[in-house]
Amino acid sequence: MRIDILSVVPELLESPLNHSIIKRARDKGLVEIIVHDVREYGKGNYRQVDDYNYGGDAGMVMMIEPVYTIIEKLKKERKYDEIIYMSPDGDLLNQKMANDMSCMENIIILCGHYKGIDQRIRDYLITKEISIGNYVTSGGEIPATIVCDAIIRLIPGAISDETSALSDSFQDGILSAPVYTRPANFNGWEVPDILLSGNPKLIQEWQYEQAMERTKRLRPELLKNSRK
Repeated sequence: MRIDILSVVPELLESPLNHSIIKRARDKGLVEIIVHDVREYGKGNYRQVDDYNYGGDAGMVMMIEPVYTIIEKLKKERKYDEIIYMSPDGDLLNQKMANDMSCMENIIILCGHYKGIDQRIRDYLITKEISIGNYVTSGGEIPATIVCDAIIRLIPGAISDETSALSDSFQDGILSAPVYTRPANFNGWEVPDILLSGNPKLIQEWQYEQAMERTKRLRPELLKNSRK
């Protein structure tokens, strides 16, 4: 998989994309992440990438020319499955979306900044808009790293135990069961006996019951959505 990320502040992406599971996946050659500085395609000596908002509203807007130039350049080099814009009014990121995108070959992620991007970019260049929640961040860089992490950890080989990702919350439309490790007794706080029984069938039944109970209590809307 190849992910091209377009940003006016690429420095914000350096740490999240160079540690933990993402770094291991990159080192193994499972994913190639290329960060592009949109300013390199800016106008004039100052590499201008933003301008005033038509209509007089407050805030600067990312200009269409630099973004168009870099996307068209990339599209000439390879075919992209999606050209994604990180936007608070996009589709809310969920596990199914992450699963689907993890099977793709090439993705572009555009990180907005300032007041946003020229609407024509969204109308004519973007194929999918994604939000990480009903709130606004200073730019799309941090949301983009969240999308990358959600996708990359699903690629076979990215996690040492590949079955681990399959048992995460939301994979079956519900939350995961509680997990425990040693010691079995700490300060009188004990691990449930069933987990120490060594009986896989009973353990799986307990885990499912706990997952359902936790989902009903904490995220009941997930069960409502699964019935639609």
